[in-house]
This record gives sequence, C-alpha cells and structure tokens, in this order.
Amino acid sequence: MPTKRNPHHGSMQFWHRCRAKRQYPRIRTWAKVDAAKPLGFAGYKAGMTHCIIVDKRPNSLTKNEKIWIPVTILECPPMKAFAYVTYIMTPNGKKKHNQITAAKQDKDLARKMNLAKQPAEPVHPSLANICDVTLLVHTQPIKAGIGKKTPEVFEVAIGGKTAADKLTAAQGLLGKDILASDVFSEGQQVDCHVITRGKGLQGATKRFGTGLRHHKSEKGTRGPGNVGGWTGNRSWRVAHPGQTGYHMRTEINKWVVKIGNDVSEINPSSGLKHYGLVKGTYMLLKGSVGGPSKRLIRLAPARRPNHRIIKEAPKIDAVGTTA
Repeated sequence: MPTKRNPHHGSMQFWHRCRAKRQYPRIRTWAKVDAAKPLGFAGYKAGMTHCIIVDKRPNSLTKNEKIWIPVTILECPPMKAFAYVTYIMTPNGKKKHNQITAAKQDKDLARKMNLAKQPAEPVHPSLANICDVTLLVHTQPIKAGIGKKTPEVFEVAIGGKTAADKLTAAQGLLGKDILASDVFSEGQQVDCHVITRGKGLQGATKRFGTGLRHHKSEKGTRGPGNVGGWTGNRSWRVAHPGQTGYHMRTEINKWVVKIGNDVSEINPSSGLKHYGLVKGTYMLLKGSVGGPSKRLIRLAPARRPNHRIIKEAPKIDAVGTTA
C-alpha cells in the first residue's frame, strides 16, 4: 500500500501568520439589525466550567432530558460611550465626517489617550449627507476582577433602519454606560472576535500538522521535506517554521447561555484559575473561546446565524463551581 503522507494540515486562508498588531481585535463587518442599539460588546475571558441544562432541541435523542454542556465565562463590566462618529458617502466609499465627544470623560481614559483639558459641550451635527453613525466606546476594566486600569478603546456599530435612527440612538447613549443586557439577550447567537493565545516560534509539525518523516531522513524528521528541485524555497504554500498563535480569529455562532449578575452562581470558593473571582455582570457562552484568561473578547451579533440552533434561553439546573 502507498505511504500515507500529511504534507499540510493548516489552512492557507490565513496568510501571513504574523502577530496581531494589538491585544484586542477589530471588527470590519457588522450584521444588519433594525433595532437602534449598539451592535457590539466586550468581556474579559475568566475561564471555563460546565452547565446542566434541559435539552429543548426538537430532533434531539435527549429531548426534554438533562444534558451536560461546556461553557466559557466572560466577565462583562459596563462599557462607556465617550464619543460618536458620523460618516458621509463619497465616490470612494464612506469617509469620516465628524467626531462628537462627550463633555465629561472618565479619568482612566487618560491612561489610553490624550484628553482635552477643557472639553467643549457637544454640538450635535445636522443629518444632511450623513450615511452612517458609529459609537466610540471604552471598557472599564477597573470594575472587573483582573487588576487592570487602562481601558481598551474601539468602535462599535449602531443598528437602525436609517441614519436618523442611528444618530438619535448615538446622541442618547453619549456619555452613558452600556450594559451587556442592552446589546444581547439569552439564547442569541453571537460571533466571537479574539486574539488567540501566543505560542511564539514553532516548527512545521506543530504549526501545520505535518507528518513526521522517516527517522533516517537527512536534516531532521519534523521539517517539510523535499519541496522541489530548488533550494531556499520560502513559498507560502509550503509548511515552514514561524510565528504560531497571537492571531486575530473569528468564531461564529456562539450560543449565549446566560447573562447574569449573581456571581455566587459561578464563582468557586478559591476563584477561577489564572483569573480570580468574577465581580460583576457575566456571560456564559456555549463551548470554548480563543485566547488566554484575562484577554478581551469582542462580541457581535451573528452575521450568518445557524437556524438549527434554538433561539430561546435554556433552563439551567446547575453550574459547576468546583475549582
């Protein structure tokens, strides 16, 4: 029989595999939502546990029975909208038109960016020529249990049928806190945007899953082997050593199991490993989420939701709290 070979198992969709520019991702495309509300939120990854829920899937073999599912815990302190941005349409696409900043800013925001000593009162623009409005928000990690004060700053889209709806929503949210329950609901599907755990320089076998060559092969057994009749080949199609991890990745259609405030339901007595105790609002997402503990995870409504996943919140019987 022929020799089974595994020349390449890694996806070539992601290239080049370099380190991310910053420790939290950016979102380039948003789902279309008619409700005039923020379309994104962020939380800090605390760890994983398990839940016992009642299976409500209509075609499941365990329908109406108790099943065990793994969940990821995200601590979600409120975000604050400190500005909003208006865009106008040009022949080359959308272009930033104006930024309206709130009169009062949190002092911790000065750790991230330069603030005006005497900010002026916000002057709301007219609706003429405005095609889109987005929010500038910052996190409040000081309200979480990670011992951090410097916030993250990013842009969040606003839902709405027209630009007027988005502008009205942005004006109402300016300078106010945004809660996780204001953006998402239990049973909803969300897309997780993360920066994965960094692993540094790794070889071709760990990086791409190449099979090991024969032990009598020249120049190692964990390399790509013969890549052609020339030397020095650095083609992106060939598995080579390089940076592994710390990449921006998106995982779609994560199921929001619960959004809660009672931390006694999820906190072990000794705290979560590598994180500590969750102090405030938290979210439970079914399955695993990329990145290490304490890393910021950005969430957005699912752009391509799976219609087989039920849209109602599950009935939770118990949550594992054993450290």
